[in-house]
Amino acid sequence: MQNRYTLTTFSDQDIESLQPAMKIGLLATVNPEGRPHITLLSSIIASAPGQIAFGQFTEGWSKKNILTEPKAGFLVMSLDRHLWRGKAAYTHSARSGKEYDYYNNIPMFRYNAYFGVHTVYYLDLASQTGKQALPMNRIIAAAVQTMLARALGRKRAEPQALNPWTRGFLDKLDNLKFLAYVGADGYPVIIPAIQAQTLDAGRVVFSTSVYTDELEAIPAGCGLAVFGMALTMEDVLLRGTYQGLRRVGGVRCGVVEVEWVYNSMPPVPGQVYPPVPIEAVREF
Repeated sequence: MQNRYTLTTFSDQDIESLQPAMKIGLLATVNPEGRPHITLLSSIIASAPGQIAFGQFTEGWSKKNILTEPKAGFLVMSLDRHLWRGKAAYTHSARSGKEYDYYNNIPMFRYNAYFGVHTVYYLDLASQTGKQALPMNRIIAAAVQTMLARALGRKRAEPQALNPWTRGFLDKLDNLKFLAYVGADGYPVIIPAIQAQTLDAGRVVFSTSVYTDELEAIPAGCGLAVFGMALTMEDVLLRGTYQGLRRVGGVRCGVVEVEWVYNSMPPVPGQVYPPVPIEAVREF
Protein backbone atom coordinates (compact mmCIF):
# COMPACT_ATOMS: atom_id res chain seq x y z
CA MET A 1 0.00 0.00 0.00
CA GLN A 2 1.20 3.51 -0.77
CA ASN A 3 2.20 5.31 2.44
CA ARG A 4 0.37 8.64 2.35
CA TYR A 5 1.39 9.75 5.86
CA THR A 6 4.89 10.93 5.03
CA LEU A 7 5.10 14.35 6.71
CA THR A 8 5.91 14.80 10.39
CA THR A 9 5.22 18.55 10.68
CA PHE A 10 2.81 21.15 9.35
CA SER A 11 4.11 23.84 7.03
CA ASP A 12 3.28 27.50 7.61
CA GLN A 13 0.79 27.21 4.74
CA ASP A 14 -0.83 24.17 6.36
CA ILE A 15 -1.22 26.04 9.66
CA GLU A 16 -2.83 28.99 7.89
CA SER A 17 -5.13 26.77 5.80
CA LEU A 18 -6.39 24.85 8.85
CA GLN A 19 -7.15 28.01 10.84
CA PRO A 20 -10.60 29.03 9.47
CA ALA A 21 -13.59 28.10 11.61
CA MET A 22 -15.66 27.23 8.53
CA LYS A 23 -14.36 23.80 7.58
CA ILE A 24 -15.07 20.11 8.17
CA GLY A 25 -13.01 18.49 10.89
CA LEU A 26 -13.21 14.85 11.96
CA LEU A 27 -11.48 13.15 14.87
CA ALA A 28 -11.29 9.35 15.02
CA THR A 29 -10.65 7.81 18.43
CA VAL A 30 -10.57 4.29 19.87
CA ASN A 31 -13.38 3.29 22.23
CA PRO A 32 -12.93 0.98 25.28
CA GLU A 33 -13.75 -2.05 23.09
CA GLY A 34 -10.91 -1.16 20.71
CA ARG A 35 -13.26 -0.02 17.94
CA PRO A 36 -13.14 3.26 16.00
CA HIS A 37 -15.33 6.25 16.81
CA ILE A 38 -15.70 9.36 14.61
CA THR A 39 -16.69 12.81 15.85
CA LEU A 40 -17.35 16.01 13.89
CA LEU A 41 -15.01 18.66 15.34
CA SER A 42 -14.73 21.75 13.15
CA SER A 43 -12.51 23.33 15.81
CA ILE A 44 -9.47 21.22 14.83
CA ILE A 45 -6.49 23.44 14.03
CA ALA A 46 -2.75 23.05 13.60
CA SER A 47 -1.63 24.90 16.72
CA ALA A 48 2.09 24.41 15.99
CA PRO A 49 4.23 22.65 13.35
CA GLY A 50 4.11 19.44 15.41
CA GLN A 51 0.77 19.79 17.18
CA ILE A 52 -2.99 19.91 16.63
CA ALA A 53 -5.66 21.21 18.99
CA PHE A 54 -9.42 21.22 19.26
CA GLY A 55 -11.89 22.97 21.53
CA GLN A 56 -14.53 21.27 23.66
CA PHE A 57 -17.92 22.94 24.13
CA THR A 58 -20.09 19.83 24.52
CA GLU A 59 -19.52 16.46 26.13
CA GLY A 60 -18.92 13.46 23.89
CA TRP A 61 -17.28 10.10 23.42
CA SER A 62 -14.18 11.37 21.63
CA LYS A 63 -13.02 13.36 24.66
CA LYS A 64 -13.53 10.35 26.92
CA ASN A 65 -11.84 7.98 24.50
CA ILE A 66 -8.54 9.86 24.15
CA LEU A 67 -8.10 9.99 27.92
CA THR A 68 -7.78 6.19 27.95
CA GLU A 69 -6.32 5.67 24.44
CA PRO A 70 -4.37 8.77 23.34
CA LYS A 71 -3.87 7.69 19.70
CA ALA A 72 -6.22 9.42 17.26
CA GLY A 73 -6.70 10.07 13.56
CA PHE A 74 -7.90 13.33 12.03
CA LEU A 75 -9.22 14.71 8.77
CA VAL A 76 -9.79 18.34 7.83
CA MET A 77 -11.54 19.39 4.61
CA SER A 78 -11.56 23.02 3.54
CA LEU A 79 -14.43 24.69 1.71
CA ASP A 80 -12.45 24.43 -1.54
CA ARG A 81 -12.37 20.59 -1.19
CA HIS A 82 -8.80 20.09 -0.07
CA LEU A 83 -7.95 17.51 2.57
CA TRP A 84 -5.38 17.08 5.30
CA ARG A 85 -5.29 13.73 7.09
CA GLY A 86 -3.05 12.49 9.84
CA LYS A 87 -2.33 10.73 13.10
CA ALA A 88 -1.72 12.34 16.47
CA ALA A 89 -1.54 11.40 20.16
CA TYR A 90 -3.23 13.28 22.99
CA THR A 91 -0.86 14.85 25.51
CA HIS A 92 -2.76 17.34 27.69
CA SER A 93 -5.64 19.81 27.97
CA ALA A 94 -5.92 23.40 29.17
CA ARG A 95 -8.58 25.89 30.22
CA SER A 96 -6.59 29.01 29.39
CA GLY A 97 -3.94 30.11 26.94
CA LYS A 98 -3.57 31.24 23.33
CA GLU A 99 -5.80 28.60 21.73
CA TYR A 100 -8.44 28.98 24.47
CA ASP A 101 -8.60 32.73 23.77
CA TYR A 102 -8.65 32.13 20.02
CA TYR A 103 -11.64 29.78 20.17
CA ASN A 104 -13.68 31.98 22.46
CA ASN A 105 -13.11 35.07 20.32
CA ILE A 106 -14.21 33.66 16.97
CA PRO A 107 -17.86 34.51 16.10
CA MET A 108 -19.08 30.91 16.42
CA PHE A 109 -18.44 30.97 20.18
CA ARG A 110 -18.02 34.62 21.10
CA TYR A 111 -21.63 35.45 20.23
CA ASN A 112 -23.16 32.18 21.42
CA ALA A 113 -25.40 32.87 24.39
CA TYR A 114 -25.47 29.25 25.56
CA PHE A 115 -21.96 27.84 25.46
CA GLY A 116 -18.34 28.56 24.67
CA VAL A 117 -15.21 26.43 24.51
CA HIS A 118 -14.32 25.41 28.07
CA THR A 119 -11.37 23.06 27.41
CA VAL A 120 -8.69 22.84 24.73
CA TYR A 121 -7.15 19.45 23.94
CA TYR A 122 -3.64 19.16 22.51
CA LEU A 123 -2.24 16.26 20.47
CA ASP A 124 1.31 15.72 19.21
CA LEU A 125 1.44 15.12 15.49
CA ALA A 126 2.78 11.69 14.47
CA SER A 127 2.38 12.08 10.70
CA GLN A 128 0.19 13.75 8.09
CA THR A 129 -0.49 13.70 4.36
CA GLY A 130 -0.12 17.36 3.50
CA LYS A 131 -2.67 19.16 1.35
CA GLN A 132 -4.48 16.89 -1.11
CA ALA A 133 -7.29 17.68 -3.54
CA LEU A 134 -10.49 15.67 -3.22
CA PRO A 135 -10.64 13.62 -6.50
CA MET A 136 -14.23 14.51 -7.42
CA ASN A 137 -14.26 12.94 -10.89
CA ARG A 138 -13.16 9.58 -9.51
CA ILE A 139 -15.58 9.89 -6.59
CA ILE A 140 -18.50 10.48 -8.98
CA ALA A 141 -17.50 7.40 -11.00
CA ALA A 142 -17.22 5.34 -7.79
CA ALA A 143 -20.64 6.58 -6.65
CA VAL A 144 -22.19 5.44 -9.95
CA GLN A 145 -20.54 2.02 -9.56
CA THR A 146 -21.85 1.78 -5.99
CA MET A 147 -25.36 2.69 -7.21
CA LEU A 148 -25.11 -0.19 -9.70
CA ALA A 149 -23.99 -2.59 -6.96
CA ARG A 150 -26.79 -1.39 -4.72
CA ALA A 151 -29.39 -1.91 -7.47
CA LEU A 152 -28.18 -5.36 -8.56
CA GLY A 153 -26.82 -6.75 -5.30
CA ARG A 154 -28.71 -9.38 -3.39
CA LYS A 155 -30.79 -7.92 -0.56
CA ARG A 156 -31.55 -9.32 2.88
CA ALA A 157 -34.57 -8.70 5.08
CA GLU A 158 -32.66 -8.86 8.37
CA PRO A 159 -31.26 -7.27 10.40
CA GLN A 160 -33.08 -3.93 10.35
CA ALA A 161 -30.19 -1.86 11.71
CA LEU A 162 -30.79 1.10 9.39
CA ASN A 163 -34.11 2.91 9.59
CA PRO A 164 -35.60 4.68 6.53
CA TRP A 165 -34.19 8.08 7.50
CA THR A 166 -30.65 6.72 7.87
CA ARG A 167 -30.84 4.80 4.59
CA GLY A 168 -32.13 7.83 2.71
CA PHE A 169 -29.47 10.04 4.28
CA LEU A 170 -26.57 7.72 3.40
CA ASP A 171 -27.85 7.11 -0.12
CA LYS A 172 -27.86 10.81 -1.05
CA LEU A 173 -24.95 11.30 -3.42
CA ASP A 174 -24.26 14.86 -2.25
CA ASN A 175 -23.82 13.86 1.40
CA LEU A 176 -20.32 13.14 2.65
CA LYS A 177 -19.25 9.77 4.02
CA PHE A 178 -16.02 8.70 5.72
CA LEU A 179 -14.65 5.40 7.04
CA ALA A 180 -12.36 4.77 9.99
CA TYR A 181 -10.59 1.70 11.32
CA VAL A 182 -7.80 1.11 13.83
CA GLY A 183 -4.53 0.42 12.04
CA ALA A 184 -1.84 -2.05 13.05
CA ASP A 185 0.06 0.76 14.81
CA GLY A 186 -2.95 1.53 17.01
CA TYR A 187 -3.80 4.81 15.29
CA PRO A 188 -7.25 5.20 13.71
CA VAL A 189 -7.16 5.89 9.96
CA ILE A 190 -9.84 8.01 8.26
CA ILE A 191 -10.58 7.44 4.55
CA PRO A 192 -13.05 9.47 2.45
CA ALA A 193 -15.78 7.16 1.09
CA ILE A 194 -18.32 9.60 -0.32
CA GLN A 195 -19.49 6.87 -2.70
CA ALA A 196 -20.72 4.65 0.19
CA GLN A 197 -24.42 3.71 0.13
CA THR A 198 -26.70 1.18 1.79
CA LEU A 199 -27.18 -2.23 0.20
CA ASP A 200 -30.11 -3.07 2.46
CA ALA A 201 -31.22 -2.28 6.02
CA GLY A 202 -28.21 -4.06 7.51
CA ARG A 203 -25.24 -3.40 5.20
CA VAL A 204 -23.27 -0.55 3.66
CA VAL A 205 -21.30 -0.97 0.43
CA PHE A 206 -18.72 1.16 -1.35
CA SER A 207 -16.88 0.83 -4.65
CA THR A 208 -13.09 0.70 -4.28
CA SER A 209 -12.34 2.50 -7.53
CA VAL A 210 -11.20 5.63 -5.66
CA TYR A 211 -8.70 5.62 -2.76
CA THR A 212 -8.18 2.06 -4.01
CA ASP A 213 -4.92 1.25 -2.23
CA GLU A 214 -6.21 2.47 1.12
CA LEU A 215 -9.60 0.76 0.89
CA GLU A 216 -8.08 -2.54 -0.22
CA ALA A 217 -5.69 -2.41 2.75
CA ILE A 218 -8.53 -2.46 5.32
CA PRO A 219 -8.33 -5.91 6.94
CA ALA A 220 -11.44 -8.07 6.68
CA GLY A 221 -13.02 -8.73 10.05
CA CYS A 222 -11.95 -5.45 11.62
CA GLY A 223 -14.29 -2.97 13.28
CA LEU A 224 -15.20 -0.23 10.82
CA ALA A 225 -16.95 3.08 11.49
CA VAL A 226 -18.97 4.86 8.81
CA PHE A 227 -19.71 8.55 9.37
CA GLY A 228 -22.26 10.31 7.16
CA MET A 229 -22.86 14.03 7.20
CA ALA A 230 -24.53 16.83 5.26
CA LEU A 231 -23.41 20.43 5.02
CA THR A 232 -26.64 21.27 6.87
CA MET A 233 -24.80 19.73 9.88
CA GLU A 234 -26.95 16.60 10.01
CA ASP A 235 -24.91 13.48 10.66
CA VAL A 236 -25.06 9.84 11.70
CA LEU A 237 -22.43 7.35 12.86
CA LEU A 238 -22.52 3.61 12.11
CA ARG A 239 -20.21 0.89 13.31
CA GLY A 240 -19.93 -2.73 12.30
CA THR A 241 -17.70 -5.53 11.10
CA TYR A 242 -15.97 -5.18 7.76
CA GLN A 243 -16.74 -8.16 5.55
CA GLY A 244 -13.88 -7.46 3.13
CA LEU A 245 -13.93 -7.10 -0.65
CA ARG A 246 -16.40 -8.95 -2.84
CA ARG A 247 -18.38 -8.65 -6.05
CA VAL A 248 -21.77 -7.04 -5.42
CA GLY A 249 -23.91 -6.85 -8.55
CA GLY A 250 -20.73 -7.41 -10.54
CA VAL A 251 -18.95 -4.44 -8.92
CA ARG A 252 -15.90 -4.86 -6.68
CA CYS A 253 -16.99 -3.40 -3.34
CA GLY A 254 -16.23 -3.32 0.33
CA VAL A 255 -19.13 -4.44 2.56
CA VAL A 256 -19.85 -3.42 6.15
CA GLU A 257 -22.22 -5.43 8.35
CA VAL A 258 -23.83 -2.72 10.51
CA GLU A 259 -24.14 -3.56 14.21
CA TRP A 260 -24.53 -0.16 15.87
CA VAL A 261 -26.07 3.18 14.90
CA TYR A 262 -25.54 6.44 16.82
CA ASN A 263 -27.19 9.82 16.47
CA SER A 264 -24.58 12.42 17.38
CA MET A 265 -26.77 15.42 16.60
CA PRO A 266 -28.07 17.73 19.31
CA PRO A 267 -30.24 18.21 21.23
CA VAL A 268 -30.31 14.55 22.32
CA PRO A 269 -27.44 12.43 20.96
CA GLY A 270 -27.74 8.74 21.65
CA GLN A 271 -27.79 5.16 20.43
CA VAL A 272 -30.36 4.34 17.76
CA TYR A 273 -29.56 0.66 17.11
CA PRO A 274 -29.74 -1.73 18.86
CA PRO A 275 -32.79 -0.05 20.38
CA VAL A 276 -32.31 1.21 23.93
CA PRO A 277 -35.16 0.21 26.27
CA ILE A 278 -37.25 3.12 27.51
CA GLU A 279 -37.17 3.27 31.28
CA ALA A 280 -39.62 5.16 33.45
CA VAL A 281 -38.26 8.11 35.42
CA ARG A 282 -38.73 7.21 39.08
CA GLU A 283 -36.61 9.86 40.78
CA PHE A 284 -36.74 13.61 40.19
